[in-house]
Amino acid sequence: MPPLLPSRLAAVPTVLIERESLLGYLLPQQDSLKPAVIMADTYHGAQNNTSLAAGGDAPFEKDFQNGYHLDGNMDSDDALKRIRTTGSLSISPELFEKIYLSPQNKVAGELRKTFGNPTPLALIGFLLSLTPLSCILMGWRGAGGSGASNVGVYFGFGALLMILGSVGEWIIGNTFPFVVFGSFGGFWLAFGATLQPTYNAQGAFVTKAYPTAGTNPEFYNSYAFFFLFMGLLCLIYMICALRTNIVFFIIFLTLVPAFGCLAGAYWHIGQGNTGLANSLTIAAGACTFVTDVAGWYIFAAILLASLDFPFSLPVGDLSRFVKGASERQKMKDSMA
Repeated sequence: MPPLLPSRLAAVPTVLIERESLLGYLLPQQDSLKPAVIMADTYHGAQNNTSLAAGGDAPFEKDFQNGYHLDGNMDSDDALKRIRTTGSLSISPELFEKIYLSPQNKVAGELRKTFGNPTPLALIGFLLSLTPLSCILMGWRGAGGSGASNVGVYFGFGALLMILGSVGEWIIGNTFPFVVFGSFGGFWLAFGATLQPTYNAQGAFVTKAYPTAGTNPEFYNSYAFFFLFMGLLCLIYMICALRTNIVFFIIFLTLVPAFGCLAGAYWHIGQGNTGLANSLTIAAGACTFVTDVAGWYIFAAILLASLDFPFSLPVGDLSRFVKGASERQKMKDSMA
């Protein structure tokens, strides 16, 4: 039996030692070497609990910072590279839905691990446009003018950031957020352009009978239809949001009456009922303010989850209660 060498003992803490080869060097009666045997047992226990990728040659999860490697031919850099390319992080469907605002779906490639999450970018563009508008619609601190003072905000934050976020969602394969953010990015472009005199939206209705822009009732009676069908769009989004979470559902639940109130306000302005139109405008601002509160909450929840904060904000996952068609089919097949 070969003698014990100090160099071999010194290498025990940092070099992976196979149990069989270790026992070939150790005498059973040498109690001083029990830590090394325990180390080998610990290593094999960790190996048994380590998942391997397809083909069994690349680890999914393993800590290589302590100097232990899968075998003698693999160094730390190679192991870390294999982890990154194979995929070392898996998240629950609830967390996926929370940070992407969409049920987890299978897509080709690893784009979600290559690019950042675009959802918070689109949300902040939406919130920094809608929150001031809500205060303006309610007339806080003497505000008014239907939000015309914030045209630059609608272009710079609402349109730009939401369209960028929409493109990002499209790249990583999240269809629902891609459509939602893209449509609202277009809304802020259209709304801002209507308030911008350069686009002559109100000036086109100037006639001899109505020589001043913004006084022709035809403009208000016509533009109200845009708000009406934005409300219909949000109604469809609200139904779809039943597969996401409660907070996202509340956002669309409050946007539906908000757009309805705005449409009614514009029609009443066209009819000359300015008092009722003002009340409907305030009601629309109140509805969108609830939207803002829910939006800021889910924005904070997504950022905390993205940074792996030690605590999280619950958003009320609904995907567990409203099962998808594919999930229901799998359940039927398993019961058959």
